[in-house]
Amino acid sequence: MRAGIENWLLKHWYGRHNPPWYLRMLEPVYRAAYQQAKRIGNSRQDRCHSEIPLIVVGNLTAGGSGKTPLVIGLCRLAGDMNLKSGIACTGYGRQSSETVMVHANSDTRICGDEPVLLADRTGCAVVVAKRRCDAIRKLNELNLDLIFSDDGLQQADLDPDWSFCVVDGARGLGNGHLLPAGPLREAAKRLGKVDFVISNGVWAGKPDDLEVTVMSLKADRVCSLDGATVIPADKFQQGHSGTAIHAMAGIGNPQRFFRTLEALGFEIIPHRFADHHMFQRKDFDSFPPGSTVIMTEKDAVKCRSLGIENAWYLPVDTVLPDEFEVDFKRRLQGLLKKSTVIGE
Repeated sequence: MRAGIENWLLKHWYGRHNPPWYLRMLEPVYRAAYQQAKRIGNSRQDRCHSEIPLIVVGNLTAGGSGKTPLVIGLCRLAGDMNLKSGIACTGYGRQSSETVMVHANSDTRICGDEPVLLADRTGCAVVVAKRRCDAIRKLNELNLDLIFSDDGLQQADLDPDWSFCVVDGARGLGNGHLLPAGPLREAAKRLGKVDFVISNGVWAGKPDDLEVTVMSLKADRVCSLDGATVIPADKFQQGHSGTAIHAMAGIGNPQRFFRTLEALGFEIIPHRFADHHMFQRKDFDSFPPGSTVIMTEKDAVKCRSLGIENAWYLPVDTVLPDEFEVDFKRRLQGLLKKSTVIGE
């Protein structure tokens, strides 16, 4: 049911027609609630200030835009500089409110799917907490060089050193309306107030006066759920030529995943689930014996313990322009030096 509601909203948010009047009537309610939350956050006495550089990676729209792959890519760049990074998350949809240190084999029901994925892919210290500030405070105790916050751009009580906003290049900002009439969490003018705007794919409709860095996602291998077997994507596709594969996606933009598989030459039977769907064995029971299943990496971390046969996932790697990587490292060195001087 939730997936159906999400699909219905997406058609209005990214379609050619205006959203229904009853959604537009709720837009001022959301705007007032957001502004009130922002006022409360700005007035908090216990504002969240990190003792080490804090970089927030967020977006303006509800749903997937590519934040998590970008965090993974930025952690890689920091690792190139021999820096120790930490990642703060809230773990959307998890069944716990505890502050937890996350590992690659942690229970996604307790930690959330994206934090487990981040721990697995980056090897960084990942902390999940009900309040993002609690995760940041915990990370400040771990002798790290910097902290990335996966999401949190709309959290007014955060004091980041840098902020990234990720935009889905194909979708852009949709119809330009605030929730629930459109996909925007806050007004588009916020783009002019962040330090970096990253477009996941070419953003054809971007404002002319906005500086945007274009990133892409490379998918060149297929992995078994346990990660023990890795096969080049083209070789895997050749081995399944003429056979339809069941493609599973419980992410914010499942169509992007399906398009990626089709671009690699796969014939797929798509299965859409709500974002952060907690998969169960019964989700796969209707497939004929011997069926091949392929899913996103975020979904795979939730399915490893389900005992699904012939199940695989397609990891993606973030590709950023060389000039951006050089500039980011240079600016990061300056930020770290400034932070060290202030801390002395």
